[in-house]
Amino acid sequence: MTGKLTTVVGAGSWGTALAIHAARCGHSVRLWVRNQDSLQGLLQTRINETYLPGVRLPESIEISSDPSCLDGADYTVWAIPSLYFRDTFERLLPGLRDGAVLISAIKGMESETSLRISEIVRKLSGNRFIFSVLSGPSFAKEVVQEHPTAVVIGTANERIGKQIQNDFRSPYFRLYYNDDVVGIEIGGCVKNIIAIAAGVVTGLGYGYNTTAGLITRGLAELSRLAVHLGAKPSTLAGLAGLGDLILTCTGHLSRNRQVGVELGKGKTIQQITGQMKMIAEGVCTTEAIYRLSTKLGVSMPITEQVYKLIYENREPRAAILELMSRELSKE
Repeated sequence: MTGKLTTVVGAGSWGTALAIHAARCGHSVRLWVRNQDSLQGLLQTRINETYLPGVRLPESIEISSDPSCLDGADYTVWAIPSLYFRDTFERLLPGLRDGAVLISAIKGMESETSLRISEIVRKLSGNRFIFSVLSGPSFAKEVVQEHPTAVVIGTANERIGKQIQNDFRSPYFRLYYNDDVVGIEIGGCVKNIIAIAAGVVTGLGYGYNTTAGLITRGLAELSRLAVHLGAKPSTLAGLAGLGDLILTCTGHLSRNRQVGVELGKGKTIQQITGQMKMIAEGVCTTEAIYRLSTKLGVSMPITEQVYKLIYENREPRAAILELMSRELSKE
């Protein structure tokens, strides 16, 4: 038992899973729910039928939509779509004490500004809080089912990083410490874009050759952008880079990959997202990363083609052909 109080902001699949995991680790847990319909359903059944069906929340988890549930928390875990982060953070900011430890479990970027979650926090609150980011290859459903899972916790504060490692570890959940917040955040963003491309490949009926090549070149452009922004190459070769990229590009539970599959089959992005209950972070993040890479002059050809597929209605086979027809270069 850690005796720690953890508030999880967001009751999607990942937020629900992390709340359950924290409770299993002995934390006192509060789960903040934004949507009132979801709140009522959770209070009545303690099962998140929309995002994590069949999984019952422990009775010890307090479920609330009251901002006061952040009061006194040792850890505040943010597990909401990047689309809603700024507004939610501003709304809940008054309840956060100075020096609070924030754990971002968000793998996305603000589309309008191309700001990472850490940059939004700094912009809105300066250096009031200790920021950290949790990432790596981890489907929520498998964490809840206690499948052995390895992730990374990133923060510039090594003492806090090691404290989070110890407080959230379990026989099935292992955390590695890394001080490279930029690399971890960029890895979590770009891997979703590459996963959309991997889904397109599958939707078009191409096989393992194509997927393997795409993942490898996807890692190259992910690393290119991250290193340009100051990340360490070793971070992108680890769990938050290569590890998460492989999972999201190949796992059938990946929402972003599924978006790509449907694009490859000829559906429009409006048709696809209109039928989804969950948000695929890669859709909005594609716009943000494409804009950022263009501004910085960083070559990201796969991201460019995904952007054209989503926002310019590019025909999928034409996108693949353009990638394959680019000027030959050195690896």
